[in-house]
Amino acid sequence: MAELRRPDFLSYSFTRRDGIAAGFYVLFLLIFSYAPGLGIPGLTTLIPDPLLAGYVVNLAFYLSAGALAAWASWRYAVRETRILATRPWLTLAIIPGGVFVMLLLTAVAVAFTGPPETAVNQEAVQGLVVSLPPLLIIPLLVIIAPFVEEYIFRHLLIGKLSRHLNIWACCTISVLLFAGIHLAGKEALTLPVLMPYLAMGAVLVGIYVWAGNNFILSYAVHSAKNLLAVLLTYAVPAELLQ
Repeated sequence: MAELRRPDFLSYSFTRRDGIAAGFYVLFLLIFSYAPGLGIPGLTTLIPDPLLAGYVVNLAFYLSAGALAAWASWRYAVRETRILATRPWLTLAIIPGGVFVMLLLTAVAVAFTGPPETAVNQEAVQGLVVSLPPLLIIPLLVIIAPFVEEYIFRHLLIGKLSRHLNIWACCTISVLLFAGIHLAGKEALTLPVLMPYLAMGAVLVGIYVWAGNNFILSYAVHSAKNLLAVLLTYAVPAELLQ
């Protein structure tokens, strides 16, 4: 929509801050995916509970990555929030609408590929949610992690990379990497496992591009989807998730 298109007073060139933030994210994500023992040495001694130790590792990682992402993108975030504030009702309609489209697209994809398989990553998230209180889970999964991922996969891989590469190629890269990164080091990249992440990534990319490269809007939709997943997990008895 024209009313959501961004002005061009901010350059979409990559900066040193982007390099630091993205480099930190990629480096430590690879460490946690392929060599988790290197993440925080001695943590299991301090925190014997593996679920709580996993939460602490994820919280430390996303707090650091989130701080770097905010440091690198705060001017864009402020500008894009102000743009969305000019059409509050449209923004508020897009958020649940985007979540609905994600669910619908996933259902359609499942009709063609067969029942989705629960990813190891998703099982780990469900384990955290059912074992820890909402006050610990919601800040991590609903507020911090979606912001980091929208900064990396939409703001950088589309908004800034599209200055150097065809935007549709950037959108494809964004969707594929967004899906693949959730499974990195955990399991084979099979279509039934990837499909929910591909559907989610495709919708977030569509919203981001439609809104004139506004990653705050895609962040809001991403957060809403994660919030719905967390609330449903808390609402479903733990024995049904086994």
